[in-house]
Amino acid sequence: MRRLRLGAAAVSALLIWSAGACKRRPPQVETVEDENQPALSVVPVAHPRAAPQLLNGFHQVEENSWRWTMGRFAVAVQPPPGSSERGARLELRFSLPDSVVSRRGPVTLSAWVEGTALPPQTYAQAGEHTYARDVPPEALRLAPARVSFALDKFLRAGEIEARELGLVVTSVGLAPK
Repeated sequence: MRRLRLGAAAVSALLIWSAGACKRRPPQVETVEDENQPALSVVPVAHPRAAPQLLNGFHQVEENSWRWTMGRFAVAVQPPPGSSERGARLELRFSLPDSVVSRRGPVTLSAWVEGTALPPQTYAQAGEHTYARDVPPEALRLAPARVSFALDKFLRAGEIEARELGLVVTSVGLAPK
């Protein structure tokens, strides 16, 4: 019984000490200055300002720099100036995890900008990739433009964790041509 009291006292002291230590460090919070700012042309998916532009298929930010996607995901992207006449270049920066390739084999990524299909790309190797395609001017008449993606293979929810997992995305954007 005496050992139990000493152990409980030690745990209580540790909790009180750690609570005081936590109060000394101010939390690191990144704020968005103005929620009514225009949509971004390049969407860094981990940035708080980008969150409203992630329409569907994205999980929470991880390591302050990326997000897992589901098998289908979409983003609203501001077309760069002049793109309704000249077009633009879509760039999706991502990693294809070995956990997906080893279980599914090569993965094909398809994309649409406002319903206009872009050529798909198949990725057979795990690692960092950039899906880059020219977008015709007629697909960039709306601002922001809806950019949708689909994977032919991904990990279903429950396979290795509770979430559906596709790609690890860092950014998606439209660059001027």
